[in-house]
Amino acid sequence: MSNNAAADRAAKLFVFAAPSGAGKTTLVHAVVTKHPELRFSISYTTRQPRINEANEVDYLFVSEERFMQLRDEDELLEYAEVFDNYYATSRSQVEKHLADDRSVVLEIDWQGARQVRESMPDCVTIFIMPPSLTELERRLRDRRTDRPEVIERRLRDARSDMAHWEEFDHVIINDDLDRAVIDLEAVLAGNGAASSTENADLRTAVLSIIG
Repeated sequence: MSNNAAADRAAKLFVFAAPSGAGKTTLVHAVVTKHPELRFSISYTTRQPRINEANEVDYLFVSEERFMQLRDEDELLEYAEVFDNYYATSRSQVEKHLADDRSVVLEIDWQGARQVRESMPDCVTIFIMPPSLTELERRLRDRRTDRPEVIERRLRDARSDMAHWEEFDHVIINDDLDRAVIDLEAVLAGNGAASSTENADLRTAVLSIIG
């Protein structure tokens, strides 16, 4: 995809979801860095920021009270409770980027993706899959940000999350980051047949991962 590919066609909303540890954030940020014409939608969350996270850069960190106020004001395009915290997408932020003819990237969970599809059925949905459950567990443990019992919970929830892969338009298996970026760029350029959830070879690969 050329640096101006997204600007040369009608703006699109690209919705990404993945189980925790699949490398979604790393992959999405790699693509957005290569293609600054894309607009990254920053999500609201009620959880506390991690050491390496900044407000209005990684997330919009808000209190639960403020979050509920935003919900009641219909400012949330989608929202969900994940690991005892709330996450949401700013409706006004997404609509402004699209109105400016800028394609938008959302990083949310499968529940949020389902809500966005209902509100904006023309969106393109992409699920990021780890190459195996063993590799997913290794990544979660190597992050060293969670207690062992939290990691076990994340692994259980990851299996549940991956069961929803068929709801998405595309699946990117994130084994090698450079390869995954290339596959994702094809989707953004409208050439993602290889990663389509209707592709028989891809379906076989996904089923071998989730068992």
